[in-house]
Parts: sequence; structure tokens; C-alpha cells
Amino acid sequence: MTDPISPLKSQVLNSMLNSVTRNDGAWDGLFQMLVAGGNSPLLTASVSSSIPVVNIKGLSATGRNTALADAESAYRMMSTINNLEIVFKAQYSELSQMKADVSQLQDAGKNLAGISSSTGNDSTKLRLLGFVGQYNNWVRRFAPDTQQGGLLAGTQAAEASQYELEQNLKNRFFGAGDGVQGMGDLGLTIDPVTHLASLDTAKLESMQSGNRQGVVNTVQTFGENFAKSAGLLVSDGNFFSKQLANLDRGIHYITDNTAALQQEFGTGDAAHPSGQVAAALADYNKMAKS
Repeated sequence: MTDPISPLKSQVLNSMLNSVTRNDGAWDGLFQMLVAGGNSPLLTASVSSSIPVVNIKGLSATGRNTALADAESAYRMMSTINNLEIVFKAQYSELSQMKADVSQLQDAGKNLAGISSSTGNDSTKLRLLGFVGQYNNWVRRFAPDTQQGGLLAGTQAAEASQYELEQNLKNRFFGAGDGVQGMGDLGLTIDPVTHLASLDTAKLESMQSGNRQGVVNTVQTFGENFAKSAGLLVSDGNFFSKQLANLDRGIHYITDNTAALQQEFGTGDAAHPSGQVAAALADYNKMAKS
């Protein structure tokens, strides 16, 4: 049986896509929830009893456009759009924070790149321990967001950042010219399950004792490359800026057209964010006011 609301879904979807010009070829599925009917685990079902009587010309008291052949499907679609606005704002907030934290990791890489032959062994060790702590805080902070069902799950900017930065820690070519096979030889490793870094200080001290200049050169090279990777990730026109621009356009399209969409399809249920979405939405609202 043909879904009588399908043409309406296509109409709204096309309007969104046309209005927020796709200039980078990657939407990361921002509007897939609309096509799928809004069954995202991020969206909390609305409580019908909490919805007030609607007083909008052309709509019923329950917010339906009864002139449509399938007013219920149109209403559900509008409910999805209401939820999407909230999800987009929450994603924008989290990605903005993640971008800021990657910029701080860039500085942490530069700090390691700044060591020299005159840097004491203990100072080098402390810098590496500080780097490990900062990196792990970043991993822990965004782990819930990037897990399946998380706010940033499947988001290219988040996934690329995690992958690229971790690859730097795993790279075995750093220090190759000095008899060192990557940061692992200096005791810096990544847990394959938790993705957290750790530093075996005894192993580092042993390497410093036997090949001090090799350690210095390896840490310098690692720091330079790590900082470069982080810098590219947060640079203009790259993953974060593109995704944030897409989200911003999506947010503004929905905000600017909500009244017209509700007039045509019904009010839809109000969004009821919770958990990650509610927390990130609160941060977005603070950001918008500042």
C-alpha cells in the first residue's frame, strides 16, 4: 500500500537539502532520521497528555491538519522535525567542544615537540605523563558520544579525530633513524579495548639511559606530527568546520521555517530531550546567549 504522506516527506526533505546548500558532498546522514520516521534512540517519545490545546488557524485543537489525506503521518513527521532541531543543536554543541579539545591536544603535541637535548630526563617524563593524562581525559569525555547510539555516533568529524590521533600514538616509524620503533619503545602504548594511553615509566627511563638522544628525537618527531594531525582536523574547511556548518544550516532552516511547516503538516509533538541530548542542548543554549 502506498504511504499517502511519502510525497510530503520528500517535499520537506528536498526543501531542506536545497535550502542548506551542500557544498562539501557529505551530510553524514543529518536528515536520515526524517526519512526513517524519526526512530533514533536519541529521541525520547513525547507524552501526549502534556501537549496543550492548539490554537492555530487551519489546524485542529490537537494540532493536526485534517485537510490532509493522512493527517497523522504528517503530524508524526513534524514531531520528527521538532526532535531533529534539538538533536542538531546538541550535536553542534558537542562537536564544538570536541573541536576545542582537539585544539588543546594540538598544544599538548607542540609541548612535546619543544623538548631538546638540554631537557632533563625527568622533565621529558613529566611532559609525557601530562600528555597521556590530557589525551585520556579527551577519550573518556567523548567515549559515550561516539559509541553506538551516542550523540556523535557515525559523525565523520568525531570518528576521524579519534582514528587519526590514535594512529599517531601507534606509529612505529617515529624514531626509526635513531634505533627506536615508535612511542611504544618509549613505553607509550594504547589499550586496544579502552583506547586509553599509558606510559611505562620504567621502560622510558631504560631507553633514556641507553639511547637518550634517540628518545629526544623520537619525542620531538611524535609531538610535531601529533600537533600537525590535530591542527589539520580543526583547520578551516576540514571535518569539524564542514560538519558544524552543515548543522548550523540545518538548525537555522528548521527554526526559520517551523511556523510554515507546522501550518502545513501540524504542530507535531514537542521534543523531550534527556541524557546526553539534554545536557548538550543546555550547553548550546548557553552558547547561543553568549
